[in-house]
Amino acid sequence: MTMTSLPLPTLAPPSKLTGLPVAIIGAGPVGLAAAAQLLERGIEPIVYEAGPQAGSAISLWGHTRLFSPWEYLIDGAAARLLGDTAWERPSAQGLPLGSELVDDYLVPLAATPALSRRIQYNSSVTAVSRLGMDRTRSNGRSETPFALRIQTDDGPVDRQARAVIDTSGTYSTPNSIVASGLPLLHRGSVQDDIVHALPDVAGADRSRFAGKHTLVVGAGHSAANTLIALARLATEVPGTSVTWAIRNTNPVRVYGSADDELAARASLGSRVYTLVDEGAIALIDGFEIDDVVAASDGWVSVIGRRAGETLTIETDVVVGATGFRPDLEMLREIRLSLDEIVEAPRALAPLIDPNLHSCGTVPAHGVDVLAHPEPNFYIAGMKSYGRAPTFLLATGYEQVRSIADEIAGNREAARTVQLVLPETGVCSTGDTSGSCC
Repeated sequence: MTMTSLPLPTLAPPSKLTGLPVAIIGAGPVGLAAAAQLLERGIEPIVYEAGPQAGSAISLWGHTRLFSPWEYLIDGAAARLLGDTAWERPSAQGLPLGSELVDDYLVPLAATPALSRRIQYNSSVTAVSRLGMDRTRSNGRSETPFALRIQTDDGPVDRQARAVIDTSGTYSTPNSIVASGLPLLHRGSVQDDIVHALPDVAGADRSRFAGKHTLVVGAGHSAANTLIALARLATEVPGTSVTWAIRNTNPVRVYGSADDELAARASLGSRVYTLVDEGAIALIDGFEIDDVVAASDGWVSVIGRRAGETLTIETDVVVGATGFRPDLEMLREIRLSLDEIVEAPRALAPLIDPNLHSCGTVPAHGVDVLAHPEPNFYIAGMKSYGRAPTFLLATGYEQVRSIADEIAGNREAARTVQLVLPETGVCSTGDTSGSCC
């Protein structure tokens, strides 16, 4: 009897991505939320944090009180992880300091059994690419692992991942105070006289401002917090004075509106308005800075233009509160689709570009507006906003919830918005009809 041999079944080769984790850059609120969301879907995350603990960047401005209450600051999946511990959830309407956000939420979250072994501290991601492929190679790209170059205390190492979520933030990369966006021409001679946004005016940095004249540059909420602190210091220490310089002709975005659904944000703006109205803060609007140079007697001269004429402001200290920009150098080998203006994902940009959408209210959104040409690569959190302002943590939590569903293969859930954000109630285009909102 003749036996007919049957062909053996053809087995698909195992994917090179099998067994690899999803790499998350940054152990801040959004990064840890991403890890918690992935774990709920049975997906293994690994978190790389440049600092020594969770929320290291927030600790740098930990003296600042947030205007979002706790109800908007805690991610759902993260809360469920913490629910299995002795953690006590803060009061929903409480307004924490940045240090309290770290100590009462992020540090306990990072210490949960589920996350503690999946976070690597003092691990700064310096570059992201594909294993053996730069950005020019396309064949098989989506099935090729990501390659991450990581600087650790023991030197650089390379690690692989099936997907990457960049939540590294922007606090370490501030915008220039120069109107053109260029670095200061004489940076070296004045760098000690220019302070990063959100200095600790009432605490560690008090001596730097007490009895001196400070120029605060910028028209955002970081500037507002610093202005209020400096005005208070001026009532305590003779000789302390504060000037506020903005490029716009109207600081309405800082002043806000009584209709703001975040009461603390509205209060922040109204306090600044009152201080300007009372003369405690000298406002110079329409001022475009060109350079800062060293002057005599330890002063610095801030040189710029206002109403077509040259204007020079003499000051002891300059606080640069002009916002932040994303560090894109680490992503040179990744295929990104970024808006040319605000450097946010192209589909997200029209929602946040202050030239087009100036109310400060951004609709909740997810993976459909965060995607890039690079498969399974996402930028989330503050960095996803590029150079635009108005980011809220709740926005970031919805972003990574959506991304986690997408990675898990649940496309419908990934595209179903599950969040309604509070309105600012302000429109800064000059159109009083409110149509831009």
